[in-house]
Amino acid sequence: MIDKKIPSHVAIILDGNGRWAKKFGQPRSFGHYQGGRNLFRVARIAKDLGIQKLTVYAFSTENWKRPEEEVTYLMTKPIELFYKNRDRMNEIDYKITFAGRKDRFSKELLEVMEIITTETKNHKGFELCIAVDYGSYDEIITAVNQCKLPITKESLEEKLMIKEPVDLLIRTSGEQRLSNFLLWQASYAEFYFTKVHWPAFREKELKKAIKSYQNRHRRFGGLA
Repeated sequence: MIDKKIPSHVAIILDGNGRWAKKFGQPRSFGHYQGGRNLFRVARIAKDLGIQKLTVYAFSTENWKRPEEEVTYLMTKPIELFYKNRDRMNEIDYKITFAGRKDRFSKELLEVMEIITTETKNHKGFELCIAVDYGSYDEIITAVNQCKLPITKESLEEKLMIKEPVDLLIRTSGEQRLSNFLLWQASYAEFYFTKVHWPAFREKELKKAIKSYQNRHRRFGGLA
C-alpha cells in the first residue's frame, strides 16, 4: 500500500465517542476522553504514513446545542489535560493548528491553544489541524465578507481558515454526511465511511481508508 500514492490532505469527522462509551457502560465523557487520546495516536500514524496534513472535526458550531454538562466537559477537560501533561509537549515533532471561531472560548482555553500553536509552529513535514467551534457555513460567509469585489475562487480561498483541498475525507461511526465540515475544501475529495467508532479507529482502519482511496480514479470532472 505504501508504495502507491498517499493522500496529501486527509480529513476525519471524529464521530461515535458517546456511542463507543455506551457500549462499555461508561458515560459520554469517558468516550470523549478516549477519543482525545486516540487523536494523537492517529496523528502519529498519519505522519509516519507520509500524509502531509490531517484535519479533524472535533467540535462544530452546532455542537453548542448539546447538553450543558457535556459542553462544559469538552471546553474544560482539554485545559486540565494540557497542564497535567505540559512536560510532554517536546515529544510533539509536528505542527498543530486550530481552525474555527475563537469568540466563544474561555480565556484559559484560548491560552492553551496559543501555547500549543506557538510551540509547534516551526515543525515541518506534517500538520495536525483541529477544527473546533468550526462550521463550513460560518467559514465561507466570513471569507466572503472579507473579500473585495469581484470575488474569485482564488481570492475566496485565500480568506478561508483551511486553504488546502481535501484528498480523502473519513467519517467514523456509520453516519454518511458531511455535517457542515469543509464543504468548499472537500469539493473533489474521496469519501470513506466506516462503522468503527472514533475511539476504536486505529492504524488498521486508517490504512483501509487509504487503500480504498488508492483504488479510486480521481478525474476532477475530466476523463481518465
